Amino acid sequence: MNAGLKNLLVIDIETVSGSPNFESLSEQFQKHWQRKALFIKSEEEKSVADWYFERAGIFAEFGKIVVIGVGIFHELKGELALRVTSFQDHDEVKLLKEFIKFIESKFNHQSLKLCGHNGKEFDFPYLCRRMIVNDLQIPEALNLSGKKPWEVHHVDTMELWKFGDKKNFTSLDLLATLFNIETSKSNIDGSQVNAVYYKENGLNNIATYCRGDVIATAQVYLKLKGLPLVKSANIIQVD
Repeated sequence: MNAGLKNLLVIDIETVSGSPNFESLSEQFQKHWQRKALFIKSEEEKSVADWYFERAGIFAEFGKIVVIGVGIFHELKGELALRVTSFQDHDEVKLLKEFIKFIESKFNHQSLKLCGHNGKEFDFPYLCRRMIVNDLQIPEALNLSGKKPWEVHHVDTMELWKFGDKKNFTSLDLLATLFNIETSKSNIDGSQVNAVYYKENGLNNIATYCRGDVIATAQVYLKLKGLPLVKSANIIQVD
């Protein structure tokens, strides 16, 4: 196995609004969201409550994490393989504690590298912010405090694809399509996660979707590094 794949943990998170609707927020949080909603620019005319249900989940101040998907490269009968699993819970504190325990017990924090698509802008800081909100200690692999740039072992596939272009956002789905990468996604997409969670009680469906994103991210990373993709038969998903 390529040395660069050792101790590389691929991560993807799924988030939802912290409350099922705007009306259930405290008066203070309603005021804060009303201010936030002013900065959400769109041609669509929607109410503050509609914007909350559709967009609050992307902000760590108003959302919560319900699924964390992880993928680990390894060798299987001499071939590259990928093991994918997910942590999921309605209780965010329980979910984060389980993930922190996994990080700290399975890996050496000095050699662990974290990989995500747009991970540096979304997944990694979101995890850290929600850990702070829930009074949990941030694992060393995520904590940037006091570290020099070369001491931060975070890899971002979107950043790799940018090649220095600061203004370009490219979705994971687009890159997977561009590179002819097969994914094992469910029948939902990111824009539907909040509705699936609150209206369908579909946490398991969201977890399946998240694991699909982990697989896609891992394969995109291999492609960007000029490495062979993992054969579909060597991708092992553990519920």
